[in-house]
Amino acid sequence: MEITYDYYRIFYYVAKYKNLTHAAEILHSNQPNVTKFMNKLEEQIGCKLIIRSNKGIQLTPEGEKLFSHVSIAYEQLREAELELSSDRAMNSGIVRIGATETALHGILLPVLNQFRTQYPGIRLMITNYSTRQAISALKKGAVDFSLAATPTDAPMDFQETTLLNFNELLIAAKDSPYASLTELTAKEIIRQPVVGLGQHSKTYELYSALFLEHNLEWQPDIDAATADQILPMIKAGLGIGFIPELMAEQAINQGEVCVIKVSDLTIPRRSLVLIEDKTQHLNIAANTLKKMLLST
Repeated sequence: MEITYDYYRIFYYVAKYKNLTHAAEILHSNQPNVTKFMNKLEEQIGCKLIIRSNKGIQLTPEGEKLFSHVSIAYEQLREAELELSSDRAMNSGIVRIGATETALHGILLPVLNQFRTQYPGIRLMITNYSTRQAISALKKGAVDFSLAATPTDAPMDFQETTLLNFNELLIAAKDSPYASLTELTAKEIIRQPVVGLGQHSKTYELYSALFLEHNLEWQPDIDAATADQILPMIKAGLGIGFIPELMAEQAINQGEVCVIKVSDLTIPRRSLVLIEDKTQHLNIAANTLKKMLLST
C-alpha cells in the first residue's frame, strides 16, 4: 500500500501533540481512526514510530527522525495551500479567538467591526477567558490566537506581540463617600472597601505582589469575575478599585467617577498582547485579522 499525504498529516499531529485524542480533535476525527492510521503507517514503514503509555505518547528514535522531516514538509505544504487559497478563503471560513474582557473592550471590538464589514462571510468565534484560560485554550489548539493583558506567563515557545500599552487608575464613584479620597497611600487603600478581580486572575497576582512590597495583604472586599464587572460596581458606590484607563475613560469624561492619586505605589504600566503558538500556522482569515490588530 502506498503511503499517502494523509498518513503523514496524521503522524504530524500525533507527534506534535503526543496525544492521540488531542490529535483526533485537531483532525476532526476520532481516536480509533487515528490509531488505525498510525498502525498502518508503522506497518508500511516497518518500524515503531510511537510508544504508548499511561503518561501519553513518546516518539521512538525512528519516530523522531521521521518527524524532523515530516514537520518541515507538512508546514511548507500548509503554507503553500494557504497562499493558493487566500482569495477563496476570505469568502468563507472561521476565526477562533480567546480574549480577556480587558482585551475585548480595549482593542478587539473595534477591529472586529472593521473585519466583519470587509469579510462578512467569515464566521467569528470569540470566547471570553481569563488569562490562564486563554493560554490553556491556545495550548490545546482550541483557538487560533489569544488576546490578554500582561503579565501572561505564557510558555517560552509562545510569541507575544504588544498591541497597546495602558495605565491602571484607582477610581471611585463621584456621588459616593469615597469621592473625597483624593490621595491615598497603599496602607490607606487596603483600609477601604476594594472591588477587584479574584485570586484566579493574573491581575490579582500583580497587585498582591505590589502590595506585598509594602508588607500589606491585597484582599479585595468584592471579587469580580471579569474586569468589565469592576466599573459598574464602583459606579454603584460599592467601593474603590483599580481599572484600566481605557475602560474607565468614558466614565471619567462623563463625570461618573473620579481618579484617586496613589502616593507611594508605582502601578506598573501594562500591555494588551496577541499571543500565538508559533508552531501552529494560522489560516488566511485568522492571519488577516491578526494583521488588522497589529496595524491598529
